[in-house]
Amino acid sequence: MGSSAQREANISSKRSAREKALASAFVYDAETHAQFLKATATEIVERIGAREWTASQVLEAYIARVVVAQGKTNCVTEVLFEDARKQANELDKEFESTGKLRGPLHGIPMSFKDQYEITGYDATIGFTHWANKPCTKNAFVVAQCRKAGAVIIVKTNVPQTMFAFECSNALWGRTTNPWGDKFTCGGSSGGEAALLAMDGSALGVGSDIGGSLRIPTSYCGIYALKPSADRVSGNGARGCNPGYEAIRVAYGPMGRSVKDCELFCRTIFGEQDPSHQNIPIPYRPAELPSKLKFGYYFSDQMVRSSPANVRAIQKTVDALRLQGHECIEFLPSLSKEAMNTFVGLATADGYKKMLSTLESDPKESSLFLSTLGPKLPGFVRSLIGWIAQTFLGDSVFSELFSEARSKSVTEFIEFADRRNRVNQAWYREVWDQYDFDGIIAPVQALPTIPHGACAVLSPLAASTILYNVIDSPVGIIPVTRVDATTDKVSSDFVPGATGGSTIFEKRMYVGPEAVYDPKAMEGIPVGVQIVGRKWDDEKVLAMMRVVDDALGPRGFGPGSWKQD
Repeated sequence: MGSSAQREANISSKRSAREKALASAFVYDAETHAQFLKATATEIVERIGAREWTASQVLEAYIARVVVAQGKTNCVTEVLFEDARKQANELDKEFESTGKLRGPLHGIPMSFKDQYEITGYDATIGFTHWANKPCTKNAFVVAQCRKAGAVIIVKTNVPQTMFAFECSNALWGRTTNPWGDKFTCGGSSGGEAALLAMDGSALGVGSDIGGSLRIPTSYCGIYALKPSADRVSGNGARGCNPGYEAIRVAYGPMGRSVKDCELFCRTIFGEQDPSHQNIPIPYRPAELPSKLKFGYYFSDQMVRSSPANVRAIQKTVDALRLQGHECIEFLPSLSKEAMNTFVGLATADGYKKMLSTLESDPKESSLFLSTLGPKLPGFVRSLIGWIAQTFLGDSVFSELFSEARSKSVTEFIEFADRRNRVNQAWYREVWDQYDFDGIIAPVQALPTIPHGACAVLSPLAASTILYNVIDSPVGIIPVTRVDATTDKVSSDFVPGATGGSTIFEKRMYVGPEAVYDPKAMEGIPVGVQIVGRKWDDEKVLAMMRVVDDALGPRGFGPGSWKQD
């Protein structure tokens, strides 16, 4: 069978198997199921422990909701319903017999990003030629969660190569934003975010090398923590560029409350994986001073943030100040250098390794700009950069594009040294100079993007990439939603006027085809990043709770998404 025919056969077989498995769910019934869906993961364990609920009752509610979420957003890949039912039944019998919970995650319906290996199920990450090749072992974090009593119900969709913040691939198709079908849920942990936003799971696990966990979390209005790299094991988490470690991948929780992210970390931190690749630091509760000192900024200096994203920062700062905390504005002057360094490292082999995994699958449009530079002859790339600088006054685009090229081993080593120097400079110029407890930063310049926009706006990830380059733990808190009236672009807006990229800002904000459209985006969530020093993961969780409490009730968390 030819590659094209085999590709179509794999797509058909995988999607048919998914639909058959989903058909075993009970129809979602708000009267019966809502109480379970409105509970946090932490509350589910407490209610089961108090003998008010059983793991099986909770499971069926979330299974029913998975079907609703899948119908709305196309967020699901592998379906584990039958295995989940067997596990929940075992948990119920065990608890009835012993009166003891199996562990801190007892009975929590969980989901995992598709890259995590689970015995008996594929880990395709959207490649058609990786289909129908079931895994023979569990990823270490999967084993940890099951050991602690979690019930895994589904795996969720990712972008092709997991190197974009739209969520689409040849095998499973496109995942949409639960709050607006015309917009992306983000990526690469996009399916996770969409499912959690719709209460299709009580707790999820994603990963992040440039914003892959944080961007979809903000786009969909949930919570997450990107820990310091190696705090959570990546053993058994597949990727399409194994061996690339110039920027370390961080693996972490996605949930519907700060407390649930904390529950995951309390459970998972500390245990050494079989390959001894993670740092076995146990969970260390953080004690915060009564008055915290936060730094904050509105723009990453690459592109100007939208009015909605600026308002999210200001609302957070205002809420913290009302609680007596100190908030000091500063400019992240190293953002451009961090982004240029990231691009320099990521493009070192011209993306040959990453793109080779596509085989016969057509390349998604979301990879267009990010993979364009290395394909061009040097003189063409230089010409484009010169035009951007000379005629458009866009040094941001010019510098960024010039780094997007294949490199020698010597150049690669020089960029690794450049990464280390950025890291050292950030500690010297920010943490040491200001002595912040934490930083409040925009997740991205836009609340979300319409499908297809990542093709030309992939550098928007600079806002999150900064904290991968310097390896800071970062929490995401949903703050507000886009308001069509409040969040309009000023009539005197001039692209590039504040030092950002003229090219990107024009595409984002100017003309009838502008990507940012507050009227169309009305109701889309907007989050912020809560940043800490490396290894201060527990302090970041504690600061997330401070911020969340300061902001107060605002329509996020379990039960916040309502079906039309």
